[in-house]
Amino acid sequence: MFGLGWELAFSDFGVNGWAKGLRSLESCVSEPSYSSQVMASSDIFDSRHPKPSPLVHLTASAILLLGLAGFSAQASADISIPKRVPDIRPVSVSHTDDDETQYTAEEQESFVDVDVNVVEPIYSANVESHVMGKSDIVENIEDMELKAALENWKSKSFALTVPLRIVALRGSIPPSWIKDFICSQGRRLKFQCEYRGQLGDIFSDMVSSITKGKLEAGSAMAADIVTVGDSWLNLGIKKRILEPIQDVEEQDWFKGLSEKWKVYLRRNVNGELDPGGKIWAVPYRWGSIVIAYKKNKFRKHNLAPIEDWGDLWRPELAGKISMVESPREVVGAILKYMGASYNTMDIDAQVTGGMKAAMQKFVLLQKQVRLFDDVHYLKAFGVGDVWVAVGWSSDVLPAAKRMSDVAVIVPKSGASLWADLWAIPAAQSYNTNRIGGRVRGPSPLIQQWIEFCLLYARALPFKQEVVPGASPAALENQDPPEVFEHFKKGKPKLETNLIAGVPPPEILDKCEFLEPLPESAMKDYQWLIDGMQKPGHGLIYRMQQSISSLVQHFGLRIYSR
Repeated sequence: MFGLGWELAFSDFGVNGWAKGLRSLESCVSEPSYSSQVMASSDIFDSRHPKPSPLVHLTASAILLLGLAGFSAQASADISIPKRVPDIRPVSVSHTDDDETQYTAEEQESFVDVDVNVVEPIYSANVESHVMGKSDIVENIEDMELKAALENWKSKSFALTVPLRIVALRGSIPPSWIKDFICSQGRRLKFQCEYRGQLGDIFSDMVSSITKGKLEAGSAMAADIVTVGDSWLNLGIKKRILEPIQDVEEQDWFKGLSEKWKVYLRRNVNGELDPGGKIWAVPYRWGSIVIAYKKNKFRKHNLAPIEDWGDLWRPELAGKISMVESPREVVGAILKYMGASYNTMDIDAQVTGGMKAAMQKFVLLQKQVRLFDDVHYLKAFGVGDVWVAVGWSSDVLPAAKRMSDVAVIVPKSGASLWADLWAIPAAQSYNTNRIGGRVRGPSPLIQQWIEFCLLYARALPFKQEVVPGASPAALENQDPPEVFEHFKKGKPKLETNLIAGVPPPEILDKCEFLEPLPESAMKDYQWLIDGMQKPGHGLIYRMQQSISSLVQHFGLRIYSR
């Protein structure tokens, strides 16, 4: 009696199947007078029909439960179940050129055939297990990718230590800076600081790497950051020896830098001052050209103290002067004596008497100066061969403090300013993963080092005169003289108009940094040098040799410190 209803109930999944079966079953067990009414009715439990027997209730309930199970299975199959569902155990998959999945004979046997007309309890279990297995595989893939990324990161040196290699000018960094920076960074820092005796040595080292086309681990070009003199900056930029400092606008040290520094350091790709240019270097100390003289010699010969550039042309000092060999400083001193700027672009147009008058002053100065030399000019001053020395404060002040009865002054009409800068060598073009302190690029600690050097506390060694020079902040914000009095207690007194290495405000306003000269101005310098006497291997010969060498390698450059 129930066979017809059972068969009809599962002939189709879902509500239609079990409803039809239920109607058929009722037609078999109910009174004949009700058959036609049941089959014609759209709702078998409608109150308009007589109540069926208990047996009908029991049978209908069983069919209802089975029908609901079939409905649930069909809904799942319609949404996500494929015709063939793989078994739960892992299956190795190989890919053809068309990237289609191929299965072996054993793997094919492991699949469960799903017949839409048959429902078994294992069906829903396989579905759930398949979904869970797919989720686990995705998670495993993600874990493997994360693990691989971690292992790759751990393989880099930065994972254990962070290197920072510096090549600096000897004597330009206070010793306390090194100790304090190492303490501030912790044990993970791998700090290496190397020194060179001259700024030219650092620059020549970088040029050598470019000339050879090879980068050695111990070269200055392989360092993360190097000292560069401000007069070398334009050439370093133009010849792609240096690279710009990235993201300076976001750095606190740049926000605290005075506008004078920003104007001087913004350069275009040719190294020329440009308001829209990039920042290629950062100052960490600066100073000026100064004149030192022996007070005892001046008293003995009843000579007036030196106060300005014009005193160098006094007849009584003929042959008693030593001076640095820099053409830019020598010609600049002449221009200042004539009331012009160090950065005069057109001598004929901007200087009284023009090139002819400048040449006359040049010839007279050559007779006054006994020695033009960047190294030995202070030795001649120390042994008494000369009474006056003209040079950079970074050289003159330490030497003068070791002597007695010496005065050091900044000329009243102003002088040239110099600066030691931090710059980044342009080593990115070299195809190597490890160069000096670098691992796949400059150290990430460069910004921290620059920030550290420009902190207000770092100015203390300059104020204490441990290292000659001044901090960048002192260019515009000078402390009053009385602030430095307690620093001088117990130290040899040096007669000078400098205040903690800085010219007094009224003179500092007349001082200027040496800006890059245009080609037309360089020709004026070349004309002055070519037109002078050539006394063997003296000043003019060495000037010409220096300029010729620079023209050969880089193009004409009138260098300074």
